[in-house]
Amino acid sequence: MRLHHRFDGPPDAPVLVLSSSLGTTLELWDVNVGALADRFRLLRYDHRGHGASPLQEGPYTVAVLAGDVLELLDEHGLERVSFCGLSLGGAVGLWLGAFGAERIDRLVVACSSARFGPPEGWLERAVTVRSEGVSPIAETVVGRWFTKDFARREPDLVDHYRRMLEATPPEGYAGCCEAIAAWDFRKSLGEVRVPSLVISASDDPSTPVEHGRLIAESVPGAELAIVDGAAHLANVAQPAEFARLVLRHLGMEGGRA
Repeated sequence: MRLHHRFDGPPDAPVLVLSSSLGTTLELWDVNVGALADRFRLLRYDHRGHGASPLQEGPYTVAVLAGDVLELLDEHGLERVSFCGLSLGGAVGLWLGAFGAERIDRLVVACSSARFGPPEGWLERAVTVRSEGVSPIAETVVGRWFTKDFARREPDLVDHYRRMLEATPPEGYAGCCEAIAAWDFRKSLGEVRVPSLVISASDDPSTPVEHGRLIAESVPGAELAIVDGAAHLANVAQPAEFARLVLRHLGMEGGRA
């Protein structure tokens, strides 16, 4: 698997991998690059079956998606990186923090969960997308990504992310839905062995604050931070606060170490 990816930032800076949510591409992080790329060499990528990354036959699992990341690190000779993942990307980060900890320096898990709700709903969504495409679910999904106030203030930006979602290949989206359906990491959270920050959003209906609190209370030494005035895509709604929290956790709040 050769994931589509790109680098931003100084080639001699420490590497920070940015891992996206279901139904988005590496462009999810466009609004954060300016604040992060002068301190890190950012490595952004598309999950398999998303954006410009190729489709692969299933089944998809979070472990498989994490394995794709390890292959990407190997491709570029990166022995150890920091990792920030949002939603599905956060689940990938948790898996790496437990089973690939020797490759991860510090971990940020944003708007994610150790279990994204009952699997039946995710499997039903996979069936819908395979038969009808992504567009029929777009209104509901985007309504969870942003608060109503943000959507009123930034209609063009919200439309950009809607188009990103609708462009996701149906099979890639459905495969990742099945990965989420099978994901239950609650009994493995204690195995995460890297310094971890958990970011939750105050108005996130997809992964409410209690999901983040469970992760933070179960991962040894983890910290929980709550971003106010944001729904599921907290990095987009509150980019300055999101970057501040990430940089503080990674020891870069005042500039490059």
